[in-house]
Amino acid sequence: MEEKVTVSVIKADVGGLCGHTLAPIELLDAVEYVVENAVDETLIDYYVTNCGDDIDIVMTHNKGTDNDEVHKLAWDALTDATEVAKELKLYGAGQDLLSDSFSGNVKGLGPGCAEMEFVERRSEPLVVFCCDKTDPAAFNLPFYKMFSSPFNTPGLVFDPSMTEGFKYEVMDIIDHKRVLMSTPAETYSLLALIGNLERYAIKRVYRGYDNEIAAVASSEKLNMMAGEYVGKDDPVAIVRAQSGFPAVGELLEAFANPHLVSGWMRGCHWGPMMPVGEEDAMPSRFDGPARIMALGFQLSKGRLVGPNDLFADKAFDKARDKALEMADMMRSMGPFQPHRLPESMMEYTSVPKVLKALESRFEEIPENNCKLEKVTDRGDLE
Repeated sequence: MEEKVTVSVIKADVGGLCGHTLAPIELLDAVEYVVENAVDETLIDYYVTNCGDDIDIVMTHNKGTDNDEVHKLAWDALTDATEVAKELKLYGAGQDLLSDSFSGNVKGLGPGCAEMEFVERRSEPLVVFCCDKTDPAAFNLPFYKMFSSPFNTPGLVFDPSMTEGFKYEVMDIIDHKRVLMSTPAETYSLLALIGNLERYAIKRVYRGYDNEIAAVASSEKLNMMAGEYVGKDDPVAIVRAQSGFPAVGELLEAFANPHLVSGWMRGCHWGPMMPVGEEDAMPSRFDGPARIMALGFQLSKGRLVGPNDLFADKAFDKARDKALEMADMMRSMGPFQPHRLPESMMEYTSVPKVLKALESRFEEIPENNCKLEKVTDRGDLE
């Protein structure tokens, strides 16, 4: 039996340089020092980067998903970075680490996690997407476009290995349930779910005819895990490309027309998702707009060859311009919906607290004040 390789992406915000804009090099160095020492013993290879104030650790190994040793390694690296952040008095130092101790794996402890295990193909290209200032449901529309829309992915029509469609594992992030749905047979029912960004997020995508893993996203919801606001979710995703999966260009095409996602300032607003290269992944205007990076790797016996900074391509300049125009339009709404999220989606809980404080001041409206007086004499209107 061929040996499988595991790709794990674990991320967390453990401190920002001047607000929520950037994880500085000192934090990346602290993480890399820990991870580098684990190569050959625990890991095959790794890559450390940041999207805004989030540190993203890409790791390859042969230990499978949810492995205690790998997760502990990432936890230790992020914990060390937190100590550096505290020493530098960075903003929100350690905000995504919700526990003082490690307990098996990082799930439920704050960091986001996306992992997949598979047997390497003869050529194994994959794309790691890293986000800042948004939440896991931000991948709902792009994943649908990548794997179910022939207008985005013509391979669904032309490639015999994809014509049977794909299966989606959809998470109910409020009731902590999941459902598996197939396209194209259940396309409309799938859209009924994933169009609700408040409740549903796509966790995994599988190829229809053989259930081979195609994509996975982190789906942690920090404000629900901690009971109050502790940080934006800032998801990550891993997507396999080519040879029975969408081509790299088809994956990226899903972001050529920016869409609105929740997050942005204080995690309380709708705004555009802007595709950027690594150098431009530093959201500052109104703590945004939300950013997404696309890092292309080739796997070679688990070794990460690359990355190719895919969204740095000038072909995405128009997408960035459009995202900025959308940002202007949404910002013009100020504190009014639809720019402002409904209370149920807000990551900061200040609005619900304000409403709670006002409860005692609301009065019942007398029933007769709710009715129009009946006009009995038309002369009253003259």
